Amino acid sequence: MATSNVYPCEPGEKLDNQNREKLILENLPLVHWIASRLHESLPPSIPLEDLVSTGIVGLIAAVDNFDPRYKVKLGSYAHHRIRGAMLDSIRGLDGISGPNRQRMKKVEAVISKIEQGVQRAASEEEISAALGIPLEEYQTWLVELQGVKMDTLENGEDNAPGLLNLLASDHGDTPGQQLERSELERVLTEGIDKLPKRERMVLSLYYKDELTLREIAELMDLHLTRISQLKAQGILRLRAYLERYWPMNCGVTL
Repeated sequence: MATSNVYPCEPGEKLDNQNREKLILENLPLVHWIASRLHESLPPSIPLEDLVSTGIVGLIAAVDNFDPRYKVKLGSYAHHRIRGAMLDSIRGLDGISGPNRQRMKKVEAVISKIEQGVQRAASEEEISAALGIPLEEYQTWLVELQGVKMDTLENGEDNAPGLLNLLASDHGDTPGQQLERSELERVLTEGIDKLPKRERMVLSLYYKDELTLREIAELMDLHLTRISQLKAQGILRLRAYLERYWPMNCGVTL
């Protein structure tokens, strides 16, 4: 997503009203883009318009408080403030109700058990059979679990884009932290490689190429509902894989 990084004032100079309004207008598309991305993982009860309104407040705060002396690009700073404002407004909401959270744990446990036994990716038919429900009902579960995410693996502090934004910043690492991050990268790479082709493609297009689910559906010529199912199932597989091969005391929230 392109952003305006041109700040029309020298460090220490006050931004006039004309340039202030120009910067806000130039970065409005960024607000809508961030809101659309977040909205895909939230309950339908949260209107997209509410996220946009909150994001605009964050954008205005970014423009008013930006200081070029810190050598941070305006676009990056605005992205951080916009997304932060939206997240603050929906803090604690991930689109997953209590019953669905229990379903999520069941699905992860079933996937883990099957895949440890057969040493390959479990099919949807195998998963639904192990859950004791029809395939169509399992696929409905996946749609209802579309808010599932990788938590801190998905959203780093710097909000940097990338495939799940899996790893923390390199800056200031101790040798132990570097080793831990290297091992985490190895485990996640293995988990991603083991995903079925279409699930791997959906996650790559969503996290790496930063396409929306609707754009992915058009690109892959699949229904939007099916893309939501593939995204949720791919993340559930990765969570199950991490549960098996990455210790919970590593500081990563699943």
